[in-house]
Amino acid sequence: MSTAALRAFTPTEVVMALGQVPGWRLQGDGDAVVIEKTFEFALHTQALLFVNSVGWLSEKLNHHPEVVLNHRRCVVRWCTHDVQGLSRLDFEAARQTDGLLPA
Repeated sequence: MSTAALRAFTPTEVVMALGQVPGWRLQGDGDAVVIEKTFEFALHTQALLFVNSVGWLSEKLNHHPEVVLNHRRCVVRWCTHDVQGLSRLDFEAARQTDGLLPA
């Protein structure tokens, strides 16, 4: 998807979209706003495999998150820098990130 077709969500749209991705939360404000979620794993290797899966997802979407890996914990943060806020793509990426985990 071309980012040219994207626009920043309004605050109301952000709140509505956030309700569709359980466990994700807003962090920051203004141009620095992101949605983020912390994922916990039993083993470091599981967390590392998850980070690699997020990397493949981000390439597929052509949309790249900030990912922080710390032992058995991984924090994923999505935002759309091109629109200086959050867009439809961020919430779709969050949904697909959740889909990387076994049900």
